[in-house]
Amino acid sequence: MSAAAGGARRAGCAWRARRRTTRPDALTRRRPAAGARREAVPGRGPAAGGGLGVSGFAFAAVIGAALLHAVWNALVRVPGARLGAMLVLSLVQGAIGAAVALALPWPPAAAWGWIAASGIVHSAYKMFLLLAYGRGDLSRVYPIARGAAPLMVLAVSVALLAEPLPAVAVAGVVLLGAGILAMAAGALRAGEARAMIPFALATAAMTAAYSLIDGTGARVAGDAALFVAWLFAADAAIFAGVTAVLCGTGPFRAGGRVWARGAVAGLASWGAYAIAVWAMTVAPIALVSALRETSILFAVLIGRFAFGERLGGGKLAAAGMILAGVALMRL
Repeated sequence: MSAAAGGARRAGCAWRARRRTTRPDALTRRRPAAGARREAVPGRGPAAGGGLGVSGFAFAAVIGAALLHAVWNALVRVPGARLGAMLVLSLVQGAIGAAVALALPWPPAAAWGWIAASGIVHSAYKMFLLLAYGRGDLSRVYPIARGAAPLMVLAVSVALLAEPLPAVAVAGVVLLGAGILAMAAGALRAGEARAMIPFALATAAMTAAYSLIDGTGARVAGDAALFVAWLFAADAAIFAGVTAVLCGTGPFRAGGRVWARGAVAGLASWGAYAIAVWAMTVAPIALVSALRETSILFAVLIGRFAFGERLGGGKLAAAGMILAGVALMRL
């Protein structure tokens, strides 16, 4: 957080200018008896979507969620009052989270520490993301931040949990690492701000951290929806407080357009998350996770056509390598 705070002060507040879910027990499948005809379960399995285990509707919904994720990033990337837009996004998320939380039972005492930790890390993630977008293109920052996070989570899992690494995951790691290096090298060759790279990687580190924290916290809370609702409420309070400390009340007095942009971004963020959670109840989690990474391609295309960012063959190839590497790791 100190790095984000220092960057904000040096810039003079220039920002103005899965959770991982578990599948419900009710959806656990039993192996059919020999010779028995397999019954179709709505929304999943070959009966619903060919051999992929996902229906056409669920497939389209997940692709739509990936687009929403890229869109909310693009909305906070728009030049001018980025901090204000991110603040509004956080407040919208917090309001929705508070409404959901108040309709659910109170979290167990053991969950509060995880909720607080997640709120802090989510706020740090947003700060680093703003710093990265203030220095680099959407089509450069997003693939690095989005692609490096699962690589970091995998590294922690292998190093600390001694989890085995399948051959396909090894191939994904190699491809993903090469893609991130190519994307970073492309930024240097194109003369883009080098400061973008560490902030994009810091964003990825925060994503990896809250992924691990949220997965554990949701299990401790005993209800993923309950945990997520409270963490977004906590994140909104923390982010608003940090914003007030760093930049005063200015971001809170943003104009109507900034509030509208931030509100749409907040709703898009919640929509992307809700769709992903729903899809994981009707389709294989690994497949849903892999499909969500198509957001990398959407971000690259939005960067090109909405912001006029340069899109050479090297950037496209690097983005494709990152997308393929993440997909291999998640399958």
